[in-house]
Amino acid sequence: MRIAYDIIGSREKAIALLGVNVKDPEKAAEEIMKRHKNVKSVLQKLAERKGTFRLYPCKLIKGEDNTEVIHKEYGYLIKVDPRKAYFSPREATERQRIASMVKPGENILVMFAGVGPFSIAISKKEPTCKIVNVEINENAVSYAEENIKLNNLKNVKNVCCDVRNMKEGKFDRIIMPLVEKAIEYLDVAFSHSKKGSIIHLYGLSDNLEERVKNIAQKMGVNYRIIKKQKVLPYAPRIWKIRLDIEII
Repeated sequence: MRIAYDIIGSREKAIALLGVNVKDPEKAAEEIMKRHKNVKSVLQKLAERKGTFRLYPCKLIKGEDNTEVIHKEYGYLIKVDPRKAYFSPREATERQRIASMVKPGENILVMFAGVGPFSIAISKKEPTCKIVNVEINENAVSYAEENIKLNNLKNVKNVCCDVRNMKEGKFDRIIMPLVEKAIEYLDVAFSHSKKGSIIHLYGLSDNLEERVKNIAQKMGVNYRIIKKQKVLPYAPRIWKIRLDIEII
């Protein structure tokens, strides 16, 4: 039986998150829990992410009602409940890609930061940088605060607000991981950039570069795209991609 699902958690306790299109979730949940003894709960996405907090509406199919777990990746810990805050285990490699680019002493802004996985990955690689997480979901920010403590981080600050209302200044590097809507906030990223800043913009592969060009022209921003990276498949013939944009 082929089943589309993610596992979030650890060997001690994990949850499985079924895809929207799984036809027989009850049977799928039984199969997953047989394969993975650490899976204590199985949830199913009922629709794609929506709302201000960008959450998957989920239904508990089988197992414990408590779906809070501590996820482990690359030697660090991420506490999360996927019913309260968005988190994708599939992006672990991408988080490492970004962390490997960071230089000592950089000031970094992570927009739509969720429970803080990008910041944790970066801080573990380069503890001399300073990182500001901005996230509108209060539950996600609460988990981000816990994750700072879990990982003994000293260089990460969480701000709970809409990124359009943030009061922070200019940054050397800005990460925009909200694939569906990050492009709508590129003007905010430009306003918090300076010459030499790098913006990691995530989006879909159809017309992202043209939209960047239009926004930059309206704001009078000079830039160059230094890399275009395929990240993950998103839909048939559509990829989640990352544009690395340098302000010049």
